Amino acid sequence: MKLIIAVALLCMVAASWGKPASTYTDKWDNINVDEILESQRLLKAYVDCLMDRGRCTPDGKALKETLPDALENECSKCTEKQKSGSDKVIRHLVNKRPDLWKELSTKYDPDNIYQDKYKTQIESVKQ
Repeated sequence: MKLIIAVALLCMVAASWGKPASTYTDKWDNINVDEILESQRLLKAYVDCLMDRGRCTPDGKALKETLPDALENECSKCTEKQKSGSDKVIRHLVNKRPDLWKELSTKYDPDNIYQDKYKTQIESVKQ
């Protein structure tokens, strides 16, 4: 898994501009994902960016551009820090913000391709 709004939003935060090389850049790997998830204001800003409703920070823009590739390729270009961050984001959204999870899933997975592909992983993070 390690994605759907990972690389969900994240990766939300951990993901970034894709290099032609083997991994995405680690430029934003030290962003505090917990701080974003705990702040309604910050989380809303990232979701608004991903949903084309608001301005994007440079890291939000990078996430938005990287997310489709990360979803399609099972986060194969993600660094370990990005995978860990995306797991944290997914767990948070699935368990504490299902409204945002649904909204983001509808946009980034309208045909439920990734929901089906990662069903076991998504179920495993539910509390």
